[in-house]
Order: sequence, then C-alpha cells, then structure tokens
Amino acid sequence: MPRLRLALAQSNPVVGDLAGNAEQIVAAARAAAAQGADLLALGEMALTGYPIEDLASRPSFLVDAGRAVTALAARLEAEGLGDLPVVVGHPDGPHEPRLLGTSNAPTAIAQNCASVLQNGRVVARYAKHHLPNYGVFDEYRIFIPGDELLVLRLGGVDVALIICEDLWRDGGPVGRVLESDAGVLLVINASPFERDKDEVRLPLVTRRAVETDTVVAYVNIVGGQDDLVFDGDSVVVDGQGSILARAPQFSEHLLVVDVEAAAATDTELPPNVRRVELAGGGASSEHPVPADIAVLPDDREQLWNALVTGTRDYVRKNGFRSVILGLSGGIDSSVCAAIAADAIGAENVYGVSMPSRWSSDHSRSDADDLAERIGLHYSVEPIADLVAPVETQLALDGVAAENLQARIRAIILMGLSNMHGHLVLTTGNKTELAVGYSTIYGDSVGGFAPIKDVPKMLVWELARWRNEAAEARGETPPIPENSIVKPPSAELRPGQVDQDTLPPYEVLDAILDAYVGRELGRDDVVALGFDAATVDFVTRLVDRAEWKRRQGAIGPKISGMAFGRDRRMPITYRPTR
Repeated sequence: MPRLRLALAQSNPVVGDLAGNAEQIVAAARAAAAQGADLLALGEMALTGYPIEDLASRPSFLVDAGRAVTALAARLEAEGLGDLPVVVGHPDGPHEPRLLGTSNAPTAIAQNCASVLQNGRVVARYAKHHLPNYGVFDEYRIFIPGDELLVLRLGGVDVALIICEDLWRDGGPVGRVLESDAGVLLVINASPFERDKDEVRLPLVTRRAVETDTVVAYVNIVGGQDDLVFDGDSVVVDGQGSILARAPQFSEHLLVVDVEAAAATDTELPPNVRRVELAGGGASSEHPVPADIAVLPDDREQLWNALVTGTRDYVRKNGFRSVILGLSGGIDSSVCAAIAADAIGAENVYGVSMPSRWSSDHSRSDADDLAERIGLHYSVEPIADLVAPVETQLALDGVAAENLQARIRAIILMGLSNMHGHLVLTTGNKTELAVGYSTIYGDSVGGFAPIKDVPKMLVWELARWRNEAAEARGETPPIPENSIVKPPSAELRPGQVDQDTLPPYEVLDAILDAYVGRELGRDDVVALGFDAATVDFVTRLVDRAEWKRRQGAIGPKISGMAFGRDRRMPITYRPTR
C-alpha cells in the first residue's frame, strides 16, 4: 500500500491577524518540510482565526483574506516550500448573495473554505457544505454552502477533503467519500472544547473511518477566542478504528504521521466530486517517523487547562500585560487567582484585599496566605471609611447597604485598572450567575470571568485537584485549605453565609444542571425528585437574573450550555408556573 507522511498543525490564530496567522502557517510548513511531510494541513479558518462572526459580511475583510491566501502561496514558493501541498482554511468572497434551498441565509456573501496551496498558487478549493446553526455556531447566517467534494490525488493516494461539520452530518460529502474510493479523509476543524466532548468526537472520527474505509486525519485549532476555547486534540485513525497518532490538548503542535492508505483507482467519480492531481508524494517510504500518540489528561486537568488557556489568550490577544482581582479569602477568588497565575505568571497578577467592617479575620488571613503561596502582587485597601459617607448620606441599610460595599470595591479595582492598565477579572461562578447572587456594577465588575462557566461544586473540585497536582510535583499548593473548607459567604453583614438564603450547593447545582444545562421545564425538574418549592424558588431566581447576565463579562466556555452564546433567553419573560 502507498504511504503518505501527513503533517497536521495545531495553530493558535487570532481573528483578523492575517499577517501573524500567516507566520504561524509558514513556520508549520518549514517544520513539516524538514520532517519530509508529503502534505501539511492546518485547522478551519487558520488564516483568519475562528469564528469570524459578522466579519464574514464585510466585503473588505473578505477581499483582504483572499489576498492573504494568494500572498501565502507566493511566500511558501519564495521560501523554497512550494513543493509541499498546504491545506489552509479561510473565508472566500465576497460572492453575490444567493439562497441555496434552505441551507443558508439569503444575505450571506462568504464561503467557509479550504484552499490547497502548491508551487506558488491556489491549485484547488473546497467550500464547507454543512453550516451549523446551533449552540455557539451561526454559520447558516453568514456563509454560502458548497456542494462539491474535493479529492486530491497525491503519491498514488486519493485524499478527500472536508471541513468540520461536514464530518458530523450523515450524507453530504461524507456519503461520497466511499463512492469516490478515497484512501484518506482529511478533516480541518475549529471545534470548541466542552467537557466530555472527546467522548463524542473521537467515536465520531472512528466511526467515519470505518464507514468510509479510509484513514481519517482530523486537525483542530487551539487557543482561546473570546469565550471559546479550542483544544486541538488532533487525531489520525485508520480504517479499523485504531489511533495512529494524536496531538496533545491545548498546545500548538505539529503532528507528523506515516499512513498506509489504499492506492488510488480509476473508479468513476460520482456527481459533484472533483479530483485534482498534486505533484510529489511518497517521500516518506524509507524512514518512518515514530508513533506520536499523546495521552489525554483526566477530566479535571482538561477543565483546568481549558480555563487557563482561555484566560491566557484573552489577556494576551487583547494586549493586556497584567490582571487585577479582588481577593476575599474565599474559594472563588482563590481559584481565579490560581488560574490567572498559571495563565500569565504570578508576577503579572495583582490581588487586592478590600476588607469591610464585616470582614472576618480568617478572610483577611486567607487572602494573605493565598498571595504568599502564589507569589502574586498583593495590597490591602480597607473600604470602611469609603463606604461610611455614602451610606450615611443616602441613609442606606439592608441589601442597599450590602451592595454599596461591593460597588465601592468595584470602584477601587477599576481605578487601579485605569491607573496601571490591568485587566480586571471578575470572580463569580456559574451557580451565582444563574441565580443572580452578585451585585451588578459591584462584584460583577470586570472584563473577563475565568470561572463563569464553572458551577460552585466544580469550583471546589478543581481547587482540590490543583492543590493535589502541586503536591505531586513537590510544589506549594496554591489555594489555602481554609478557603476550601470554610462555608462560603459574601460577608456583607454579620455572620452571613450563602446557605442562609440558598439551598445546599449540591442540591442547587443539580437543579441548575437540569433547568439550565438540560433545558428541562419546571415540572420536568420536579419529576426528577426535587422538592417542588425549592425548584420554584431556584427557577424564579434564574429567570429574574437574565438582565444581570446579559451585562456580565465573558469567560471560558467549558460546558455544553454556557451562559452567553449557548443560552439565549428573553430578559422580559413571565413564565407560566
């Protein structure tokens, strides 16, 4: 059987940075050529970043992207890399708007494409067929679908090329791969990370390999883009479903693998299939590369790495050098500080303790302990003297007085942010956001929310894991044990704890998982065995807090139903109970 050496590059593009993204592609091409690759593939939209959202509707952006594709092909040739076929994702357009059945919006002017570059020019182009319109995806709105399968003949092997969602849908281009008698199915992707997604993604790749009787090479981008995190986890699977190669998660990586594939035949091509001959191939026949199969980390490490990656890339890609956050000594701010330190280095993290007259001694000492363990910059700014004149002048008491404390803290953090250029991190978790237990323009202040998609029970679990991981490496655990074990409290009045007004967190998170995560109605949640009055209380809080969530900072998406892109609910809403 013919052998091809495939190189799959997990790049970390920035949306719109055509020059920077092209540099990543050229660097990958140099490395792939040095290892004797016959074909290099990068992820979906690797040249422009993903998702481009409504940039796909801006003609000037599409023109610039098109020029960047042409320039990239010419540069590869100029640097002596023109012989290497390079598959790169990008938008193509502007096209005349056209409605193709019910598969796209009539105003779309772009296509989601993969171009094949060789010998200084674009030798072939494939347009994505299936445009996802669920969860975080809005491709139906912005792209025109393709209708033709592209087959590349290289080194005596036929390589079928498709893009991301095309792999997930039955029929369409996947249905034509077997009919085309291809030996390799190459899939370029921008597939965001979600908890347990690998339990769906890898079986899909394996099933398609068996169904199409091909070697499936799946390459994914990595990195954070706003609230999305891409994990890479590129993989190559043979026609029997065995893993031949696998790249690590959350790392830029060049995965090089030798695959033995069925020889190309003269089978008559089915309708809407185009074959293009590429020069070269077969260079890897004498010296096989060793197997490169990364081991997938356990669930908690994957989640932590996703949060760190999302935070790091949001900070760096948006031009910040440092972050600042309030340190209360509680579990949420402690975990956020540890994530930030892992993401950008403790030397770039600034923590501020802002005790009020109600703050406990252990809150102050736990914040001190955290700062010392992590090695971040630390200062103390008491707020009692700032709160008193406003509270007195407005005669505030009760909840209004409690919220004033949170808003004074926000003023301090934003003032320091403006003075020194820090990005403010807000430390609220998914459970608090769900039920509205935060002060708008107070503890909700900030530009990024590292644990926005992390329920309270999982915050504790991740804290314990991070400490265990540190101990296993002989390092100081970053999070004080007392911050983990003590009852959580906002400490806005004497003796206050969260459970004064909320169900136990294990019950609350389970109800929220059903109502928010699985989108069950009130009666369906009660039918799971939860107390009806508790369900009514919790669901009422969730519905009433939508206006707060709509104004909140973004944060890394790690679940299948995150607040923001995933869950789009009306603010003005009067549910029938």
